[in-house]
Amino acid sequence: MPKVALYSQDGSQVGEIELNESVFGIEPNKHVLFEAIIMQRASLRQGTHKTKNRSEVRGGGRKPWRQKGTGRARQGSIRSPQWRGGGTVFGPIPRSYSYKMPKKVRRLAIKSALSTKVVENNILVLENLVFEAPKTKDFAKTLKALSVDSKALIVTADLDENVALSARNIPGVTVVTANGINILDVVNHDKLIMTKAAVEKVEEVLA
Repeated sequence: MPKVALYSQDGSQVGEIELNESVFGIEPNKHVLFEAIIMQRASLRQGTHKTKNRSEVRGGGRKPWRQKGTGRARQGSIRSPQWRGGGTVFGPIPRSYSYKMPKKVRRLAIKSALSTKVVENNILVLENLVFEAPKTKDFAKTLKALSVDSKALIVTADLDENVALSARNIPGVTVVTANGINILDVVNHDKLIMTKAAVEKVEEVLA
């Protein structure tokens, strides 16, 4: 089983914690991880793009000239696609880009992301993370004590308003709950900081 150091909120090491090997110690599947990232990014697309076809463009109700005898090509509307100001053929319409992967594959992907953080030694486990009031200064002090100066994902067991409010003004820092942990956030942040309770909750779900 992989072991990582257990830290207190002031940055001092208070012991070690054993992580569940089936969650934090698997061989990362890079292909599944890649596919899961693409899936999550696709679901973030708004899909609100829209062009007008010939029936939606204003005008063009009258036939521009008679069918025969002019020597010109026959035309039924000045809003046909070949005309300037005409409709668009096969243009984008509002749609959803989201799709789903099998549940087991999604779980393998998040396990691969977590295991990669362990292999790269980019995971920190805190005994607890508590603030008496929302204070950005106190949160920044904790990060400095842990020697974290890059993008960090903070994972707590449950929603803590003081933690969330203290971190939201710090660039590159994101706070999520154990239930809300996702592949894109784990991959996009250099450091993964989890409370001991959050680790137990993630292991309970994924193991």
